[in-house]
Formats: sequence, structure tokens, C-alpha cells
Amino acid sequence: MKLIVGLGNPGNEYKNTRHNVGFDIVDKFSQDENFPPFKEKFQALITEKTINGEKVILLKPQTYMNLSGNSIIQVIKFYKIDSENEMLVIYDDMDLPLGKLRFKINGSAGGHNGIKSIISHVGQNFLRVKCGIGKAMSRQENINFVLGRFTKDEIDLVDPMFENAVSIVKDIHSGVQIEKIMQKHNKK
Repeated sequence: MKLIVGLGNPGNEYKNTRHNVGFDIVDKFSQDENFPPFKEKFQALITEKTINGEKVILLKPQTYMNLSGNSIIQVIKFYKIDSENEMLVIYDDMDLPLGKLRFKINGSAGGHNGIKSIISHVGQNFLRVKCGIGKAMSRQENINFVLGRFTKDEIDLVDPMFENAVSIVKDIHSGVQIEKIMQKHNKK
């Protein structure tokens, strides 16, 4: 079993914002693999499908970013998921340049409130895809920056990042070794 979590905020005002890249990537994977429509359950939008004999669950918590762990822990308990080995979380990262990805096995929250919430429920040992959204010009602009949408020029860097993130998800559920995925995607 695999649990693929995309982080974001619910509601049309947050749709396609920098902070919602996790939702967008999960949606893209869902479309590519023809998952059934998402349903509301566990304070989230959830869908599941068996791929190559393994159940794959896609989750978009609807608790707002800062409480993402509240939804995720419900799913983990219900499905008896081993978060260390069966969960992947996809989210935005301001510390990475726009369009860059970093695939990690564990680590701290790095200032990301959604990840802080997840760590408070399951610990810090879980797979992550950090998606670079770039930095705001100043700290005071951070909130408006992450809740803003990508410009037309930025989309040229974002689209390949989405493709690479979906490729990581496909590699994971296909059983590719974690080290090989890291070598493939964590290029400078």
C-alpha cells in the first residue's frame, strides 16, 4: 500500500497557488493514472486505485496547510499505513529555486507549517518531494508570495517540475529503489 499526500489549502482562492503545488501534482498523477473522482473523507479529498497489484491512496487534506497532520493521521490509522515506508508527502519549498525538486527520506520541517503538523503526528521519518517555488523579495512578503499564482514566465519552469514529481511517484509505486530515485531527481 502507498499513501501519496499532496499538501495545499482548500478553496478556489488558493487553487493553482505556489502553496498548492502538492495538490496540483497529486491531481496530475490522478489524471495520468485514471483514478476515480476524489471523495470527501478523513477531513480530506481522497481516492484510491490498485496499480500493479498494490493499493495506492491519493490524499489532499482539507484542513488547511497548518493542520495537515490531523487528516493524515486519520488515514494512517484507518488503513494501518506504515508512514515511514508507505507514505510520500509532496509540498512547496521556498528554500529551493523555482522549478527544482528535492526527494528526501526524512528530516525537519524546515519552517514549513504543514510538515510541522505531519511530524507532530507521525514523526519525521517519511518520504518527501520538496518542490521549489523560489523566494519572496522579503520576509514580510512571504505570505502573499506563497499564496500567489505563478506568472506565465514561471510556468515554463514549473511544468517540468510537476512532470518530475509525477515521475517520482510512479517510480515509488513501481518499486524503484529509493537511492536510484534520489540519484535521478536530486541533480544540482
